[in-house]
Amino acid sequence: MLRFKTYFILVLSFISFYGTAQQGNRQKVFVVKDYGAVGDGKTDDAVAIQKAIDAAHAAGGGTVLFTAPFVYMASPITVKSNIELHLQGGAKLLANPDEKIYTKSAFRTNPGEGTIWIGGENVENFTISGNGEIDGNGISFMGAELEDSYELKPFNVLDPRPHVLTIVGGKNIRIHDVKIGNSAYWTIHLVGCNDVVISGITLLNSLKVRNSDGIDLDHSKNVRISDCYIESGDDCICLKNRREYEEFGVCENITVTNCTMTSRSCAIKIGSENMDTIRQVLIDNCIIKKSNRGIGIQNRDEGVVTDVIFSNMIIEGHLFSDVWWGKAEPIYVTAYRRAKINHKDANWRFPKGATEGKVGMVRNIYFSNIKCTSENGVYVSGESQDKIQNIVFDNVDVFINKTTTIPGGVYDRRPANVEGFIKGTTAGFYFDTAKKIVMRNCSVEWGDKKPPYFSNAIRKINVAILERSNFVGISAFPTKVKAVNE
Repeated sequence: MLRFKTYFILVLSFISFYGTAQQGNRQKVFVVKDYGAVGDGKTDDAVAIQKAIDAAHAAGGGTVLFTAPFVYMASPITVKSNIELHLQGGAKLLANPDEKIYTKSAFRTNPGEGTIWIGGENVENFTISGNGEIDGNGISFMGAELEDSYELKPFNVLDPRPHVLTIVGGKNIRIHDVKIGNSAYWTIHLVGCNDVVISGITLLNSLKVRNSDGIDLDHSKNVRISDCYIESGDDCICLKNRREYEEFGVCENITVTNCTMTSRSCAIKIGSENMDTIRQVLIDNCIIKKSNRGIGIQNRDEGVVTDVIFSNMIIEGHLFSDVWWGKAEPIYVTAYRRAKINHKDANWRFPKGATEGKVGMVRNIYFSNIKCTSENGVYVSGESQDKIQNIVFDNVDVFINKTTTIPGGVYDRRPANVEGFIKGTTAGFYFDTAKKIVMRNCSVEWGDKKPPYFSNAIRKINVAILERSNFVGISAFPTKVKAVNE
């Protein structure tokens, strides 16, 4: 009997403790409806949402809760440290479609590349979670719908198209499980952030919206992206070092695993903006579907790209119109000085006071166990041999077949200070001006639909060292063209 009483008392104590803990947790939940949010999808709930965020921050931290089944339309809001935005399944946070309310540039004093909708600076311990949705209302900011894109509306100085989420100088950032997208410009832009995890999100942008990047890591470090599904008109995942944020230094220690991506430009891109160094990057176990370019290293500034590994990937590509970047190259590595252009953001592309830039090296890049199917082949090209060093292809298989009516036989070197589109023959591996390239256990196959410009398995021009072992492949037309042109 005594043992039973003791056990009963312990159970009651546990229940009491658990209930108190739960009550404490409830006290740290800040429901946006309690602060005046309407959630009808028409009323601007930004003031109420901001009050909930501010209250959570003032309390030392907490969860800002968007309950279902409501649509919270909002103007720009500012996130703060030690809070979690949690969207219940069936809840949606929707960007206000009124262009006039977007006044803060996403790139500081450079106003020509979009504005900020959800933003924060020097934010620590910040999380976005839940099974709800964050919708950038992107189509509302577009012009007329064309066959493969939308027209971009003209603007004077400030491009009002909002980026969905911009965090500058963040630390311990977590984004998981939510659905986010329909962006008018970049979707998730992390600038100078350290210790970031993005996992299990579904990021869907219209494939017709230009500049609709998925995830942009800008001068950021120690980032892990995993188990995501991304569709974007522009790049799905992009690593860069923009000049507007140069004080944050290198972009490094990045891993991307178990993701599936589709893009009308480049699914995974490094560059083209890179005024510093991008290094120690590992991208593994990913699938790229129906993209204009699969993997792209596009160095156009003085920064260096080094120590990058791509492994265990399936890449499927095909051609799109010239509105989009790329010419169906499954793997693309280039280093050229940026073009001199009269463009809305031209003054931000070169070092201060300069009208012409330089390009840094791309070196120690490894491609391993990658299966490519596309209308074009692998392309490696630099403005001089020393700009492309030690590019390794190990067990990379390329299958080329004509699948669209869009003309091929072209490689895309934009935005370079040389000719943007290079017309020529389509090779399985096209190497143009590099110091050292290594090929091990690679192959090239051709499909049944072979236009006349399909040619060599390997085409080599001005490459100092090409080490090749266990290569299997013939030319598209063996009786007319050699397998290897060197």
